Amino acid sequence: MKFDKPVTGGPCWVELGTTDLEATQRFYADLFGWRPETDTREEMGGYTIAHLGDAPVAAFVPLGEEKGPVSWYVTFAVADVDATLAKLRAAGGSVAMESGDVPGMGRFASAADPDGAAFQLWQDKGFAGAGLLNAPGTLGWVELAARDTEQAQAFYTGVLGWSVTSTPQYTHFGVEGAEFGGMLAMSDMYPPGTPSHWLPYFAVEDVDTSADTATRAGATIAMEPTSIPNGPRIAVLRDPGGAAFGIHREATEG
Repeated sequence: MKFDKPVTGGPCWVELGTTDLEATQRFYADLFGWRPETDTREEMGGYTIAHLGDAPVAAFVPLGEEKGPVSWYVTFAVADVDATLAKLRAAGGSVAMESGDVPGMGRFASAADPDGAAFQLWQDKGFAGAGLLNAPGTLGWVELAARDTEQAQAFYTGVLGWSVTSTPQYTHFGVEGAEFGGMLAMSDMYPPGTPSHWLPYFAVEDVDTSADTATRAGATIAMEPTSIPNGPRIAVLRDPGGAAFGIHREATEG
């Protein structure tokens, strides 16, 4: 990721829906050093913001009686949620949760692209999102696994205005050329029926050490630590609750 704070059009926040808030807090505190703070207001339903130092970096959302899916959700910053939803619908996307205000913080909506990949939109009205990005223990990259990459590229460039740099193997997304994520075509390595989806990657100082820490804390490895030619070292994990996420280290980090 080429920026360390949220910018309009780019990822600004990540939330994890969890059925076991206490276990989730322990796992990510051990792995990334996060300090959780739960909003005690009844109407917030146990919404918990994780901090790295003083910076808010992610959130945990208790699923309660909903019971799933246990998953990470990526949120993108926009200037106007309602105007973006109008573009999204016209481009073939769908809206899972209509826009609404979070008093003193911002305006929010939950949506999906035409292929079904879920994501969220956020309009800053006092809370910009993550206080730090692209540093160890924070969100460092987001990746779309897509069934129809041409459709996905047209959708996101049209709705969110992203810039695109493509190679035969991978597509990079950016805001005016400042890259924050990418897209890969879903291959046979994905089980049949796996929907298109967004995957957050968290920056770490050492991928192998972090993967070992995670597995000792109950995570499973979906993709072993791997060095991408001319790219980062990455791994994909599932936390003890089953939520998938990636970890990575760029050659320029640290």
